[in-house]
Amino acid sequence: MTPRKTTRRILIGDVPVGGGAPVSIQSMTNTDTSDAGATLAQIRALHRAGCQIVRLAVPTLQAAETLKEILPDSPVPLVADIHFNADLAVKAIRAGIHAVRINPGNIGDREKVKRVVEAAGEAGIPIRVGANAGSLPGGLAESFEKQGMTHAQALSEALCAAASEQIGILESFGFDKIKVSLKASSVTATVDACRLFSSRSDYPLHLGITEAGTEWAGTLKSAVGIGALLLEGIGDTIRVSLTADPVKEVRAAIAILEAAGLRDAYPEIVSCPTCGRTKYDLIPLAEEITAYVRSLKERGCTFRIRKIAVMGCAVNGPGEASDAELGIAGGPPGRLQLFRNGTITETIPAEEALERMKREITTYIIKEPSK
Repeated sequence: MTPRKTTRRILIGDVPVGGGAPVSIQSMTNTDTSDAGATLAQIRALHRAGCQIVRLAVPTLQAAETLKEILPDSPVPLVADIHFNADLAVKAIRAGIHAVRINPGNIGDREKVKRVVEAAGEAGIPIRVGANAGSLPGGLAESFEKQGMTHAQALSEALCAAASEQIGILESFGFDKIKVSLKASSVTATVDACRLFSSRSDYPLHLGITEAGTEWAGTLKSAVGIGALLLEGIGDTIRVSLTADPVKEVRAAIAILEAAGLRDAYPEIVSCPTCGRTKYDLIPLAEEITAYVRSLKERGCTFRIRKIAVMGCAVNGPGEASDAELGIAGGPPGRLQLFRNGTITETIPAEEALERMKREITTYIIKEPSK
């Protein structure tokens, strides 16, 4: 993997972003922000799942006022998502929000943008700006095509130019606590634009594929796009945008970071794809064990086990998964084999497999959540 690019360091609440800090996971609530109870409940669920930064839509005065009730009880830093209204941005900042996301181009004239920037500067909080392929200034991409670029090249240049223009507006007021995003629903366009921007700027980058789709399609597109950039050392925060429960965004983001080698997967769960040698119902067992481990992690448990294997038979069980400290594989009809580090230790009835594996897994817990 390419070494991570060193970007400028900013702080969103107590979460460091850029400057070599670990890549952080972000999601966004889909509750009505003016409903403090529902919004806090979702923020807490996101936090339990592993989210480190949560963004909230602030489209109304009531939503901005409700931030005063939400912020004191939030377990993670919050970002106010503002469009078209400088007053709402200033109110969110004065309420104690940890960062704001604005588009200087739609917030109003320079004086309105200046008000937001000055308020953020006084509060010492960062501003996120960025460009989206669906809302580029008219004719911008076409202007690059007229220079002889392909459509894909022109779109990447246009995204960079739009983001740079927004950065320039903030910098003109002496503000540089900035995080940037460049997004498209196209994976290749997003990756190309982020590569290009990263080669030209050291502002921290937020990665994501916008309008990625439903859980299955959106997770795949995000894994390809975000994963490609992370493997190239690009990116400081990520969001997996899904038409689904936001908690699923967080789980997908964790999996992407683990797959990219940027987050410890302990314990990693491996399982085989099944074949004609598999003589028991492996798929639900693998799913149940995965869900059980995830629930323990979300409760705050930590483990001293590196890898757990759920395998189909002795060939790909104790054999191929011999590096797993704990595993289970198909054995004689109606029975499964427990193994540790490649050695079969016991044969048990198939109907006892799930509960037995749960008990075995709990013996590897080294830290229980505080009550």
